[in-house]
Amino acid sequence: MDTFEVKPIGRVIKSPYKERGDAPRQGRLEPDKEAEIEIFEEYRAGLGGLPGISHLYVLLWFDRAERDTLIGRPPHLGGEERPVFCTRSPARPNPIGLDIAEVLSVEGGIIRVAGMDALEGTPVIDIKPYTPSIDCITGAKDHFKEKK
Repeated sequence: MDTFEVKPIGRVIKSPYKERGDAPRQGRLEPDKEAEIEIFEEYRAGLGGLPGISHLYVLLWFDRAERDTLIGRPPHLGGEERPVFCTRSPARPNPIGLDIAEVLSVEGGIIRVAGMDALEGTPVIDIKPYTPSIDCITGAKDHFKEKK
């Protein structure tokens, strides 16, 4: 399979970040910044109010990112060049973003969250619950804190 179609389930309708360069390098670095995600009507039955879920993985399509970048310069490494797949830069062949957002409320098809770095209008391609007992890997290397 050479290509496939990804259909957005929603979009970021409110964000403190409007243009490229506004957002922090990771949304978790500004955990108090709030955003709203609108889930499109045809997918709202899959939302169900998110009972018992405090945080979500939000998969995004960074529609304003460059797609021809194979080398990145992560700020936490002082601009040192790294292969793009060793970075979390939105500039990459398939600009899929991954945020962990705190769920503040769910009303209708609107999820109010905190801690995302998405620009207003960014397409949302999926959401999944963050589950600490599965997703937190004790002993994993933290390349944001360790320079190799």
